[in-house]
Amino acid sequence: MTAPENLPTTAGELRAAGYLPRSVKSEIRENLLALLGSGGDPWPGIVGFDRTVLPQLERALLAGHDVVLLGERGQGKTRLVRTLIGLLDEWTPVIAGAELGEHPLEPISPAGRRLAAELGDDLPVAWRHRSERYAEKLATPDTSVGDLIGDVDPVKVAEGRSLGDPETIHFGLVPRAHRGIVGINELPDLAERIQVALLNVMEERDIQVRGYTLRLPLDVLLVATANPEDYTNRGRIITPLKDRFGAEIRTHYPLTVEAETDLVRQESELVAEVGDPLIEVLARFVRQLRESTAIDQRSGVSARFAVAAAETVAAAALRRSAITGEQPAVARPIDLESVPTVLRGKLEFESGEEGRETEHLTHLLRKAFAETARARLGGVNLRPLAAAVSDGNLVTTGERIPGKDVLSALPELPVLHEVATRLGVAPSDPPTRIASAVEFALEALYLARQVAKDTDNDLAVYGS
Repeated sequence: MTAPENLPTTAGELRAAGYLPRSVKSEIRENLLALLGSGGDPWPGIVGFDRTVLPQLERALLAGHDVVLLGERGQGKTRLVRTLIGLLDEWTPVIAGAELGEHPLEPISPAGRRLAAELGDDLPVAWRHRSERYAEKLATPDTSVGDLIGDVDPVKVAEGRSLGDPETIHFGLVPRAHRGIVGINELPDLAERIQVALLNVMEERDIQVRGYTLRLPLDVLLVATANPEDYTNRGRIITPLKDRFGAEIRTHYPLTVEAETDLVRQESELVAEVGDPLIEVLARFVRQLRESTAIDQRSGVSARFAVAAAETVAAAALRRSAITGEQPAVARPIDLESVPTVLRGKLEFESGEEGRETEHLTHLLRKAFAETARARLGGVNLRPLAAAVSDGNLVTTGERIPGKDVLSALPELPVLHEVATRLGVAPSDPPTRIASAVEFALEALYLARQVAKDTDNDLAVYGS
């Protein structure tokens, strides 16, 4: 990304233009206040945290605190951390060619200070985009102090520099994020002796490398994510480090069905059309899983499960479209049956549930469907449809049955128009969409025990 051409190119021009040094936390505070005051959205793409997590995070940032986001897997912690990039200035000045992102008017490294002293107002200035001011590290047990802080560079020593020369240091991720944001995912997985290396960074804002008397007044915002300690047995955040974080914010899964469906719509990449009623079924299904005693709730049920379920349903619809040649590809309730078998491996079940996983998932999926049907079709008299099926108008559906065959099995019934309207389908829509609405009503009748349903491999027949 190329910086605008009208920006200062030397330290003298920078000073004359008023680009005075400002800490990254002050920068974030001012930009956040400006967005809040103008009614802008500081957190694009973040769903379901409006009245819980985000106000806490905003208060922490305004206070200038480093933050730990604590929550189960799939709660959007990393996504939230990456959104912080949008609170940085779009462009910021740095010393051109410097190893660290130092402000030209406030260098911190020996090399940067030497250049500033030699060149004065002629010190060349480069401009760094905010996307380059974010560094992220997945904490793993093999992460070293050198990775995070720095170590002696043997290449520089081989070039003839003495070991006592601070410029022999190869800086790690944290110093290279100077005047930016450092995100550390799964902080408890970081070995405790490595966590100790972060103590000075967070409190004294300097670093120590192999005993060098090198003081770098680093300017970083440190944001870490972690799973609750009662779940992960892989490690913990040491108490001195935890004490240095100004805020610990607990994240959560979406609190409402609406938030869950919005999240699925936003995050899923659907290869076929999946109507809102089926997305709602999946959202309710995930919520049922999070309340089920058969599921290990300590590990959580990730929001990625609902996203993967929606993508699986869409893939089933696309496959049927390819087989039957019917367009457009639209998901139908029969496609939901692929979810339990395909995605059961994404869940952790309680001990003693071995062999019953698919049975549990199928039961909860049907329960979610029944709840959605009551919410979507409440007040609609489906008895004429049940009577038509009971009178011998058997309806066969399956992964190889086109929508027009589902519709042709039934007589013209006014209630089907009402069902389609309730489910957001217009009479002029293609048969694939109308068939999805009709099948939704048939499945609702089956779950209400008003019609029968026989299944054989990939076929399902609704009848009396």
